[in-house]
Amino acid sequence: MIRVVLADDQPLVRAGFRMLLDAEADIDVVAEADDGAEALALASAMRPDVVLMDIRMPGMDGLEALRRMTDDDALADVKVLVLTTFELDEYVFEAVRLGASGFLVKHTQPADLVRAVREVYAGEALLSPSVTRRLIEEFASRPVRPGLSPPAMTVLTDREREVVALVAQGLTNDEIAVELVVSPATARTHVSRAMVKLHARDRAQLVVFAYQSGLIRPSA
Repeated sequence: MIRVVLADDQPLVRAGFRMLLDAEADIDVVAEADDGAEALALASAMRPDVVLMDIRMPGMDGLEALRRMTDDDALADVKVLVLTTFELDEYVFEAVRLGASGFLVKHTQPADLVRAVREVYAGEALLSPSVTRRLIEEFASRPVRPGLSPPAMTVLTDREREVVALVAQGLTNDEIAVELVVSPATARTHVSRAMVKLHARDRAQLVVFAYQSGLIRPSA
């Protein structure tokens, strides 16, 4: 069962998301929060699998809550799926930097919301495929801030670097397997090993490291 906390200051938005998610046999919305402070408190108390976190909320916003969650080793297993109104929002870039596991625009289709929660839980992908590459390339083209230098890719094997490059291009494990003519399990193993070696919190952070290190260059 995937345990979810909803954090959004709009009750109607939370109600809609709860209705969609609770209708799934494998997803349980265990709590709701209307600001970042409450979301942080619920995450600490309940240790959900996924927090659906709005960025703009009164008081402590979603970014500050995300920052505190990712700084807390006790919450390392909690995945944060960021909700945003606009596809290329300045706040989304910061959310990726802070370790969000993925992001969704609020007007996403119901089926995509459900799939997103499952994928973030499984650690499989950075979400909203229609804008993922634009987002990451735009993010990566910006100057790297102090303290955000990526780990050296030299710790990876040649095959692991190849796999990370494919992850950064938006390929799923199954697509990587087809590209490299290996089994999906082998592709998954390479991705997992690369994440461990680079100390990447999740697949989203792996993509960011690939661009920041220069392993992948943003397209023109």
